[in-house]
Amino acid sequence: MYYSLLPELIQRAAERRAEDTALRFKGRALAYGELATLVERVAHGLLALGLKRAERVAVYLPKQFETVASFFGANLAGGVFVPVNMLLKPDQVAHIMRDCSVRVLVTSAERLKELEAVLGECPDLEHVVLVGDTPASAPAGKQLLTWQTLLELPAGKAHRVIDGDMAAILYTSGSTGKPKGVVLSHRNMMAGAKSVAEYLHNVPEDRLLAVLPFSFDYGFSQLSTAFLAGASVTLMDYLFARDVVTMAAKERITGLAGVPPLWIQLAEQSWPAEARDNLRYITNSGGAMPRATLDRLRAALPKTKPFLMYGLTEAFRSTFLPPEEVDRRPESMGKAIPNAEILVVRPDGSICDADEPGELVHRGALVALGYWNDPQKTAERFKPAPGQDPGLVLPELAVWSGDTVRRDSEGFLYFIGRRDEMIKTSGYRVSPTEVEEVLYATGLVRDAVAVGVSHPGLGQAVVIVAAPAEGRAADSEALLTQCRRRLPTFMVPLHIEWRDALPRNPNGKFDRSRLAGELKGLFNGAPR
Repeated sequence: MYYSLLPELIQRAAERRAEDTALRFKGRALAYGELATLVERVAHGLLALGLKRAERVAVYLPKQFETVASFFGANLAGGVFVPVNMLLKPDQVAHIMRDCSVRVLVTSAERLKELEAVLGECPDLEHVVLVGDTPASAPAGKQLLTWQTLLELPAGKAHRVIDGDMAAILYTSGSTGKPKGVVLSHRNMMAGAKSVAEYLHNVPEDRLLAVLPFSFDYGFSQLSTAFLAGASVTLMDYLFARDVVTMAAKERITGLAGVPPLWIQLAEQSWPAEARDNLRYITNSGGAMPRATLDRLRAALPKTKPFLMYGLTEAFRSTFLPPEEVDRRPESMGKAIPNAEILVVRPDGSICDADEPGELVHRGALVALGYWNDPQKTAERFKPAPGQDPGLVLPELAVWSGDTVRRDSEGFLYFIGRRDEMIKTSGYRVSPTEVEEVLYATGLVRDAVAVGVSHPGLGQAVVIVAAPAEGRAADSEALLTQCRRRLPTFMVPLHIEWRDALPRNPNGKFDRSRLAGELKGLFNGAPR
């Protein structure tokens, strides 16, 4: 069946299997028919508030039924949803709402209280919808209404929307500055859902566990791929890795998506039989999964297929490695996902030879509409696809990722590093990922990040920030001894800094930029 708009995922599933469970949350279940009705009522309410076509609705809530209904209800009304990560601070939230002129904010009383001091800086915000029973005062100059009131408003006139229209604006974590919004169309998000659901072989019987933030495209895709298949999603905001394992067993989860820092923690857990017997697949994106972590997970979950993936918020998902290839090439990112082409190109745009490093360029239906309100950054990243026929008057735009990769003779891709993260030391270019793989393989670290720090003699020095493995003490000499055995001299770390935990950005990835900033003056006596 052909779906063109995101809300159709829920509507069509409701037509086919109204009584089947769509969402689970804290022991409650919401059927597809109920979810479709809830989404429709949200859309009616937003239209009654005067939401215009393509106006933005920000959702600043934990994972719960109302969160999902707000996303799809905003789309059904003809608007654009903006999921705001719960880990962001008030100033960051205010920046997002100002940047894309949010008209309606859906949040809780607790979160609204935190935002009191900054909402006055959001002149386009007119309505705040409060989810939950806790009362709150209306922010100055804004209309406050409850979730129930929104659902009871009469329907306004619907707006016509096509698949090329905006569906969502997803803001990056802002680790290198203020968050920037990636604009995704219905076409982008539907193409992504279809492609991923195809290679994961999602079926109505699947039960996915959503632990990643919905403000992260990888996290939101747990909803879109499940709804396309008519599967169910269990919503969870977790505190500890053990909670994820417990929930996977309790809910008989068949699909679980994570990022490397989470998988590192999950690999240390004891997985009960209920989880091992039902978990059909796991997926990884947001960075390379360390080989040692992958080996431990496969040993703990022998019936579970691992899908190693690579993605860009600007293009949803780019590559995946089929499980049957993991033993032969565990370091590979795989090949292009269905309905995408991945090119490896030289600086002049020509195609690289086999095993020649180059920039990864993604072309196809998943390429986003650019960065919101930022023509300069959009022009830097969204450029004409290489190799186009000169007769094409309107060039097709592709995403130029900034990531350095290589493609082997069989067409499999391998990540080398981000252009802005490569460490330049002693005249060599060093991939932090390559160093980190060696660190994890020693078994001496639980978490590790390699960064380049300015050095008067080397240009940059390789510096490691690490947390010791469970049950082990921090031992720099032991770790350096292993590095000297496994790495060429220029890649051996010059300094190791031990910490109990490494900082992460709101999407759960290790915050490399923050660590690099904290270590900036390490070798010149400057304050750290």
